[in-house]
Amino acid sequence: MAQQDNAIRKRTQIAKASRMMFMWVAAASVVVSFSAVTAYFLTQKLVFNERVLFEKNKTVSVLNANNEAVEELQTAIRVLDTNEALLQSRANPADQAVRVILDALPSDANSLALGASLQSRLLGDIPSLSLNTLTVRPVVGIEELAEDGAVPAVEENESGVENFIDFSFEVEGPQAALYTALVNLERSIRTFHITNLQIENREGTQVMTVTARAYYEPARQIKLYDKVVEP
Repeated sequence: MAQQDNAIRKRTQIAKASRMMFMWVAAASVVVSFSAVTAYFLTQKLVFNERVLFEKNKTVSVLNANNEAVEELQTAIRVLDTNEALLQSRANPADQAVRVILDALPSDANSLALGASLQSRLLGDIPSLSLNTLTVRPVVGIEELAEDGAVPAVEENESGVENFIDFSFEVEGPQAALYTALVNLERSIRTFHITNLQIENREGTQVMTVTARAYYEPARQIKLYDKVVEP
């Protein structure tokens, strides 16, 4: 009888020990799982914070570089304001010399202003020179749409997009007058590129036909914007 009681007590103790072990294993599993989830979450948070700090450092670097370039840019502008060639090319004596550079490469495609300048200043004031025709083509896609209403692709070269206005004119007169017209185009502050030039004799009068381009450069825009860093 005593042996049977001892056996029952042992089985009871073994059962209690098994239950206790199961409870410890279950508790340990919960702790390990919680620790793993917490570690994963903290790792994601750390990586995200590093990405945010990286973008902030990039912004700070750009702003520092811009601030350092301000003084150099101001010095360059002051030097240009003393340039004799620019001072003599000013349209208005009250303008800064650097204004000539801005006028030489306008920020918009104003074909009407170009036509007026060609007619009144570069070609119209030459003695013995007759202006037969002058055609300034509006910039397609900016000043007008294509015939089908679509905006065509912009022509590009090795340096990127070319911003230009096509124009052509025909003048007639003596050789000296034709030469003066070409000199005026060369000395103009506007950037001209002659793509075709033809001189012929018509009924004893020399006629010159010129096809060319005038360039412009759209203004640069500086914008501050918010960048969202995805987690």
